[in-house]
Amino acid sequence: MKKVAPYKIESISELHSLFGLPKPDHPLISVIDFELLKFDDNKVWSSFFYDFYCVACKKGASGKFKYGQGHYDFDEGVMSFTRPGQIFSVTNPTDDPVSGYMLIFKPELIRHYELGKVIGNYGFFSYSTAEALHLSEKEDKTMMNLMHQMQDELKNNIDHYSQDLIVSHIDLLLHYAKRFHNRQFLTRSAVSTDLVAKMEELIDSYLKSDAALSGLPTVDFFAEKLNVSPNYLSDLLRNVTGKNAQTHIQESVIDRAKELLTTTNLSVKEIAFDLGYERPQSFSTMFKKKTQQTPLQYRALFN
Repeated sequence: MKKVAPYKIESISELHSLFGLPKPDHPLISVIDFELLKFDDNKVWSSFFYDFYCVACKKGASGKFKYGQGHYDFDEGVMSFTRPGQIFSVTNPTDDPVSGYMLIFKPELIRHYELGKVIGNYGFFSYSTAEALHLSEKEDKTMMNLMHQMQDELKNNIDHYSQDLIVSHIDLLLHYAKRFHNRQFLTRSAVSTDLVAKMEELIDSYLKSDAALSGLPTVDFFAEKLNVSPNYLSDLLRNVTGKNAQTHIQESVIDRAKELLTTTNLSVKEIAFDLGYERPQSFSTMFKKKTQQTPLQYRALFN
């Protein structure tokens, strides 16, 4: 059977129409009340994407929502953050009561603002729904107030100051989201520590197996093994260890190299290939960058 390409929702106006809502108050941004959504029997929902950012804060169940490889039923209060181009599907929507808001905005809205330059630094826009932000009652109230304020601003007469005010509200909401995500890593320290331990076991196993012959270990490889997104893994490691995933992997590679240099007679070239480097010179450069010594100088210290 031929695979059907995901449906592209071209504009915020089209999304409003698909949800059975009136036209948006602004072509580049909308704050949508989940209680007003209507999921008609439309094939669009089986696989779709759009070219705008989405911040959703929702309570209650309404079918199953799929994003990437994960599912989430939203039976408790969570926030999710998605960027343009990501593919979604909604199956078995129900009439169960839901509450919350969906903030959607086009990249053009923030392009000429500082937020447009730094929004890519907010890693949670690449998290999967299984890694959604779980809000406390106080945090939920903060986010809802910001959503209400943006909704009220959009319903007012649009003037010269409107866009500046709206973008500043989005910026503030994302700053709060970053704070709340960091809080979540800390309050779930047992889960986070367990994931870090599994990460270290995977790296160790990789570097001591033939898998390393396939190339240097990557963040994507370990994220897939741990069933999390690369950005989530990096943020978690940074909060627990102070180092992102790439740095964590590089240091593990260097530690394994030190072990091989001091406990075996393998040449630097052989060690480089065993660790996944295609070029021994690249290995030597990385080793010296991390230790301020060449591999041979390090080995000489132990002879």
